[in-house]
Amino acid sequence: MPRSLDLGCGNRKRPGCLGVDINPRSDADVVHDLDDLPYPFEDSYFAEAYADNVLEHLEDVVGVLEELHRICAPQATIRIAVPYFRSHWAFIDPTHHHFFTVQSFSYFDPDHEHSRLYRYSDARFAVERIVFNEAIRSKWPKRVVTWAANRWPVRYESYLSHLLPLDELVFYLRVIK
Repeated sequence: MPRSLDLGCGNRKRPGCLGVDINPRSDADVVHDLDDLPYPFEDSYFAEAYADNVLEHLEDVVGVLEELHRICAPQATIRIAVPYFRSHWAFIDPTHHHFFTVQSFSYFDPDHEHSRLYRYSDARFAVERIVFNEAIRSKWPKRVVTWAANRWPVRYESYLSHLLPLDELVFYLRVIK
């Protein structure tokens, strides 16, 4: 079994990954409803995991992150792509249950004040990087806004995002066990 996991792979499963999707007509190796916890994988198995535009569709974000923590090895990397909460893409899809900001995963990072104040879960991840519009190629002036947002994500969100909204957030997490 591959040591890389692609949650919600759809018909674009990442090469070399074990794909999981609810749709039996997808490229999934394992057909499984990601809202059905626990996942059918052993503890601390995967060295990396990807969740590309799937987390916003699921009911229990905390539960999914706890499952990722359980099935990923210590120091495993997780890449999560979600629509940015200010993007119109976040709201036009009626199957979206959750919306994400630059600090949405700070509650799982022990170095962040949110994690110390609000212990929603024992699952811990280091938020290593947050990237706006990583896979979206824009033209001027959106390219400048993206550059500024990636340089100062919290400031962008606080002062500019309502005027110049971007489309997608990618979070790079490292499993802490």
